[in-house]
Amino acid sequence: MSPPLGGGGSSKEGDPVVFDITPHKIAVCHIIQVFGLPAQPCACQSISQHHRLGLFLFTLTKSCEGFLEPSLEELINQLKALGDLAWLSEHLISSLLRLSSPDDLFNFFDKLRGVLVAPEGSSMEDEQIYLDPNSHLGVFLRSCILAFNMLSFEGVCHLLTNLVAYYNSNDSTYEMAEDDDFNESEYHGLLDDPELDCESSDLEEYGLENDPQAVESLLHMQKNVLPKFREDNEASVDSEIKLDDGGAQSGSLAPLLNNFRSVDGLGILRSRWQVEGYLNAQAELLEKDAVSFPLNSFTATLKQLQKIAPEFHRVKYLQYLNALYHDDYIAALDNLHCYFDYSAGMEGLFSRPTSPSEFEVGRYETALLCLGTLHSHFGHPKKALEALTEAVRVSQQNNDDACLAYTLAAICKLLSEVGVSNMTGIIGSPYSLGTTTGLGTPLSTQQQLLVLLKKSLRRADHLKLTNLLAFNRLALAKFDLKHVKKPLLCFGPEASMKLRTCPISVCKELRLSSRVLSEFGADEPLQLNDTGAFSTSWLKNLSTGDNPWSTKLQKPRSLFVNDYDTFHFHAQPSPIPGSVLQLAGESYLLRATSWGHYGSAPLVRMNALVYATCFADAVSSSELSFAYVKLIQHLSVFKGYTEAFKALKLAEEKFFSVSHSRIQLLKLQLLHERALHRGNLKVAQQVCDQFGVLSSFVNGVDMELKTEASLRHSRTLHAANQYSQAAAVASNLFCTCYKFNMQVENATVLLLLAEIHKKSGDAVLGLPYALASLSFCKTFNLDLLEASATVTLAELWLSLGSSHAKKASYLIHQALPMILGHGGLELRARANIALAKCLLSDPSFSVSEDPYSVLDPLAQASEELEILEYHEMAMEAFYLMAIVYDTLGRLDEREIAASSFREHSMALENPQDEDNLPTHWVHGT
Repeated sequence: MSPPLGGGGSSKEGDPVVFDITPHKIAVCHIIQVFGLPAQPCACQSISQHHRLGLFLFTLTKSCEGFLEPSLEELINQLKALGDLAWLSEHLISSLLRLSSPDDLFNFFDKLRGVLVAPEGSSMEDEQIYLDPNSHLGVFLRSCILAFNMLSFEGVCHLLTNLVAYYNSNDSTYEMAEDDDFNESEYHGLLDDPELDCESSDLEEYGLENDPQAVESLLHMQKNVLPKFREDNEASVDSEIKLDDGGAQSGSLAPLLNNFRSVDGLGILRSRWQVEGYLNAQAELLEKDAVSFPLNSFTATLKQLQKIAPEFHRVKYLQYLNALYHDDYIAALDNLHCYFDYSAGMEGLFSRPTSPSEFEVGRYETALLCLGTLHSHFGHPKKALEALTEAVRVSQQNNDDACLAYTLAAICKLLSEVGVSNMTGIIGSPYSLGTTTGLGTPLSTQQQLLVLLKKSLRRADHLKLTNLLAFNRLALAKFDLKHVKKPLLCFGPEASMKLRTCPISVCKELRLSSRVLSEFGADEPLQLNDTGAFSTSWLKNLSTGDNPWSTKLQKPRSLFVNDYDTFHFHAQPSPIPGSVLQLAGESYLLRATSWGHYGSAPLVRMNALVYATCFADAVSSSELSFAYVKLIQHLSVFKGYTEAFKALKLAEEKFFSVSHSRIQLLKLQLLHERALHRGNLKVAQQVCDQFGVLSSFVNGVDMELKTEASLRHSRTLHAANQYSQAAAVASNLFCTCYKFNMQVENATVLLLLAEIHKKSGDAVLGLPYALASLSFCKTFNLDLLEASATVTLAELWLSLGSSHAKKASYLIHQALPMILGHGGLELRARANIALAKCLLSDPSFSVSEDPYSVLDPLAQASEELEILEYHEMAMEAFYLMAIVYDTLGRLDEREIAASSFREHSMALENPQDEDNLPTHWVHGT
């Protein structure tokens, strides 16, 4: 039999422990008795007080703040924090003092029955409030009564001695001696100690000077209960304290021996439900903000819990999560193995029908799923795929449909995040189409991924797994965003010739995902999320800054969150679980990403703001930082680097800037862009090297980061006029992206190759790259990038001679609506300069007849480029303005433009030192 969770008393040998009765629960029962008997003299004076007391009792019995029950001092501080209910603390102390013998305990629990609903036919008092036995407080009260009735007489005596220690913990005057120091001489000295006499000052402290019954009870506890406490301890140490197979102490007195010590702080555990709620809450907080959990200190806390209650195997799982989110591979793997070794997988997340076999081996498919997730987190794609493939096989053997569905979703997530050029053997034969066509056509990587996504979606829909169904919808939206759905049939009347992504499909999947989430709990709309998180937060906010016990509960929060800590008594918990809110928030992030691909900057900003505002409390710090990244990138593109770095400074204060965080990557991106614009190529190369250091050396892992590192390296070489080297880096990057099916990135790489050939003076070779980039942009509906490629194509035609000026002008005017509506400062400036050059190169255009057709775009471009500090392009704008002013004979304006040209030229030749640089560069892992 597992040891009881608390140290209140011992049940009869062989009986299961249903609910452990402890002194804290007795104190709560006293308050419930006051709540149910409003006619007594010390009852609530108003309905609002009564309702407030009921809410306090509800939250007190559901709080999952910690795994140890609060002391009497903490309970009294909470009662005092209720304001006009502070009188209840004095009543509670006097009531506890009256429980001086086992008979008093029997009488107390017998009277508790009167608080519950009276039997049919019995008389009911007018002002009696009966608790529904099926309500939360009714179940709690019935559990306490049942647990007390199951105690043996020795257990009742132990409960009484625990009650003495519980009361003494509130007042150092009655401090009990520790078990290690307890002997006969000290015991007699303790009884003879004059400080233990109940003087009038001691009684006045609790308002008992006019209560003869309380004084008599206190004297009785001194003379009769304390000797029994010593005898019970000496008689039960050998019999109650045993060592189980794991070497941990068991029995009801094991936690008691460490009660109320100032050295280690061990106490009595809360109920099983509350301890499990505490573990679940810590796991959720770990996922949200692992930085706020120091690895060693939190591990020590978990070891303390495991020492008190070794039957809680989930502690090992929490240790695994702690090591996982702190990137400790060895500790994470060891704790994961220990958890499934101890629990045999029977505490898994999924349920399955009972197997008819006589031998139960446990749910090891769940262990394989967790192992695959671990390897995926640490960047081991091959090991992750091996574990997940084995999890699929074991799930099929054990008919564990839920685990199979989650495993398929995990494989899809891994394949979408990790570059895999060959998926042979992942879902069986590479020739399996998942259809009845019977054709032997091998499937591509994207097609196999699509087959997996649809299989997982069907299983989630069949099993009514709401969260997984929403996740698969989002995964399909991501697939439709970046991949062209090539037909499985390559010929025949059913073969499709449409080779483009479909934004309508992306929006459809996003809407279906949101629809599934909105229908969550539609059958039972009034059912609340019963996790204890609301009760825990409510009790936290009862604390005041002056209370020393409350300062330990309040932890500094490094994240920006809503005003979640400001609670009122009428506040209600959210009926939607955190995992569902997290998926809902992810849909808004995906909306922002998709609109970024399609070129709508206002919608990107709007969805990022919705995510950062409405889902800050439900998502992790890493996911929340992604929304901040998008907002800061929007500022840098439309407002310049000054505003972007101001916002970045605020973001760094809200998030810990570790080397692999998105905030740190964003800072490197901004520094590199500004260094290129200022012409500080040395700093640009230093920053560029950091991208390569941050990426993993494993093939296929961190492909987005590796792609960005190569792209920025090529751009740096391009800015340094090393065209052949820049083209070689870009060509190798194109081959890598093509190998790993990163077609969206290829559009950017092809556009960079066109820019390199344009600047090197080889426009003829640059035209095919620009046209190919345009083709990719049309295929994947990259509207803003298509506009940028159109401007580049126009510049290439213009560099071939003035005879192509009209064609270049037509191309620019074709892209202007998109550029002026959604383009950033740099793109708008490029378009304006190109438009002015087209007009100046057109033989049929006369500057003297329509000068402002040229001057207005150039003036607008110069203003935008000065905000960006883009010296090289600003020099071109001011140079063209000076030529136009000279042609018009406006010498003063010409001199101003020439002076601005000279200033940007000098700034480009002598770039200033970069500010906002990291004090130390990130080193590789």
